[in-house]
Order: sequence, then C-alpha cells, then structure tokens
Amino acid sequence: MVSLPSSSLTPDTPATADKPHWRDMLKVYAEPASLRMLALGFSAGLPFLLVFGTLSFWLREAGVDRSTIGHMSWVGIAFGFKWAWAPLVDRLPIPLLTAALGRRRSWLLVAQAAIMAALCTMALTDPRNALTPVVWCAIALAFASATQDIALDAFRIESGDSQHQAALSATYMAGYRLAMIWAGAGALWIAAANETPSADLYQYAAWRTAYLVMAMSMLPGMLVVLLSKEPAPAPLRPARNAGEWLQSALIEPFAEFVRRHRWHAVLILSLIATYRISDVVMGIMANPFYVDMGYTKGEVAAITKVYGVIMTLVGAFVGGALALRMGVLKVLMLGAVLSAGSNLLFAWLGTRGHDLHALMAVISADNFSSGIATAAFVAYLSSLTNIQYSATQYALFSSMMVLLPKFLAGFSGDVVNAVGYTPFFVGTACIGLPVLVLIVLASRIKSTPSAH
Repeated sequence: MVSLPSSSLTPDTPATADKPHWRDMLKVYAEPASLRMLALGFSAGLPFLLVFGTLSFWLREAGVDRSTIGHMSWVGIAFGFKWAWAPLVDRLPIPLLTAALGRRRSWLLVAQAAIMAALCTMALTDPRNALTPVVWCAIALAFASATQDIALDAFRIESGDSQHQAALSATYMAGYRLAMIWAGAGALWIAAANETPSADLYQYAAWRTAYLVMAMSMLPGMLVVLLSKEPAPAPLRPARNAGEWLQSALIEPFAEFVRRHRWHAVLILSLIATYRISDVVMGIMANPFYVDMGYTKGEVAAITKVYGVIMTLVGAFVGGALALRMGVLKVLMLGAVLSAGSNLLFAWLGTRGHDLHALMAVISADNFSSGIATAAFVAYLSSLTNIQYSATQYALFSSMMVLLPKFLAGFSGDVVNAVGYTPFFVGTACIGLPVLVLIVLASRIKSTPSAH
C-alpha cells in the first residue's frame, strides 16, 4: 500500500505533525485493496434498494398502501441482528468452500448465491396478486444481504490498517453507490423500457424483467470474490470443547469491547444506535413520496438514482479525505448536522408540487451530506474493532446502527397517513438532534487502540 506518515490516526484525532499530502491520499484510492472494495461494494449495495427503495416504488405502483409499505421495511431489522450469527461467519468453516477459498471469501460466495436466488424468486411473484410471497422473499434477501455484509466488513477491515480504513470505506461506498444507481435508476429504466404503451400504469411483466436483470447483476461480484486474494486472518486457537468455542466466538468479542472501553461503551453504542436515525426513518417514505407527487419512473431514475448517487459519491470521497486531515469525529459532527438539516429541505419540497428543479436541488444537498456522514461513520466503526473479532464486532456495531431506526421507520407510513409528508419530514430532522450531543460526549473519550 501507499506508505502514509507513521503517526497514529485515531477516531478523534487526525495526524498533526506529518499530515499526508493530498497526492498521497489520492494514490490510496488506486491501490489493489481499494479497487477490490470498489467492486465488492457494488455487490453489497445491489440488494439494498431492491428490498427497500425500488421495492417500495414497485409496491406503491401496484397499489399497496403506504402503511403496509412502511411495515414491510421491518424486514430490514434482520440487519439489526447480524451479531447473532456473525460469530458463525467469523469462525465456522463451510465444507469444501472454506478450504478452497478461505474463511471470508467462502461466506461471501454463499451469501451472494442466496441473494441471487431470492431476487429471482421475488421477480416471479406479482405483489398485487400475492403479497405474502414477496414479503418472504424480501426477508430471505435481507438475511442473505446481511450475511454478505458481515463477511465483507471483516474482509475490508482485514485488508488494511487503521490509517487506510477511511480510504477503503470511501471506495467501498463508491462501489455501493454505483450499485444503488443500477438497482435504483437501472431497475426503474428497465421496468419503464419493458412497459407496453397505452396499457395500465402498473405492469407486472416489466417489473419481473427488471428484477431478473438485477439478479443476474450479482454474477460480477461473485467473480470478483473468486479472483480476489483472501486477507491474512488473525490466528485462531482451536477450541477444546463446545463451551470454549462459544466463549471465544460469541462472548469474548463483546466482552473484549466492553473491557477496552468500560463505561464509555454505553456512550459509543448509543451514538452508533442513533447516528443514521434521521436518514433511515425518512428514507422509507422517499419513493412513495415521489410517486404521490407525480414524478415518473424516468424522472426519479435520472434525478434521485443517478444524479443523487453521484452526489453521494462526491460526498463520500470528500468525507474520506476530510477524515484523514480533520479526524473522524469532527466529520461525524459535520455529517450529522448536514443530514438532519437536509430533511428539512424535503419538507420544503413537499410544498412545491411537481418541481424537477427543486427536486434536483434537494437531492444534491441530501445525498452530498449523506456521503460525508456515511464515509466518516464507516471509518469510525472500523476503528472500534479488534481485528481478532472483526466480523463479530463490526456486525454488532452495524446491527445497532439500523435496529432502532428501522423499527421507527416501520411506522413512517402510518405517520404520513396521519399528518402528511411535510410534518413527517420536519419530525425526522428533529429526531437527529440528540445525536449531536452524543458526538460531543464521544469526542471527549480518550482513544483506545483497537488492535488493528
């Protein structure tokens, strides 16, 4: 990798005596580990919208009620319990595959195959006629995607030291967001292109084609896994019995985190649990909002799924670079302020009717701020892990990141039905304010090495 200054970079303090030159920081993004994260980030980002955003557009067009769409977002709670099976992904070998590919790549390949199968099954079911099978497919897709995330987070953390985590996070997010362009704009464009002119607004065959194409889009990610190099894992001492295995695989990763941070662990976990609450709660109703405001598939695809994702990429790279120079926690604060504030712009957008220029302005601000916040947040979570338990500990953090927001987001459709979109968006901005206090308190914690 590119050799950066040897001064220690911690979550709350940037390098001071020898800050890396901007040229060196840009070179980090061209390293093999960063490029692998770009490709694997695409594989991770592809299922996300297909089980949340794009699916909500499909369901709303099929006539499914907003409350039902909101409740269906609870399938995302599967991501909130990743920690429950993360020890298996961290320690349990898969017969034949692990011997051939290694611990991380074998789990990645199995998860990707399960994602493809769930998408194919979902594509072959019309939610207007049978919503329950679509729900079960969404649950299976969420669990498979969460499993991929567990293995991929460990793969990323083990692919570089703590100084490179911000760059790896940024390229991972770049791939993730490119996948979101394809799973968002691409799926909408494919569905629109396969519609029969002068027919009904809702055409199931068009959506079936779109989701089958999305399923096939997992193949490049599977190829990258097969061609990638397995990172050198931390040595694992063989367990003498089942009790010792449970102690080392399930209990010790959490106990080690608590021992390292003591009572500060409560503060850190509270920050993790609430940091993205504004974005997640608001995001569930974004696509129903676009449908109800009269935006077409093409308009939503071009502005929110392409242009918006490009703005997120710009924000992610800005966030990764700022984290190296300013420190992660300062960028976390900036991202939290911008993310909550951008929700107020959606409240303003709700008063504008069908206004493409206003939509573009709001999407620009919202996605740019989201990119900054996400890059800094992923780097912060990575800095907290011990490499001996990277999959399990990161799964704990990323699970807590979505558990409370996804639970509250399940009621978003009920709130919109009761008060309308504008008060809803204002409320989502307000629930992000306590996060600012938690960041201030976390910035006062003396950093503890995370054994990278």
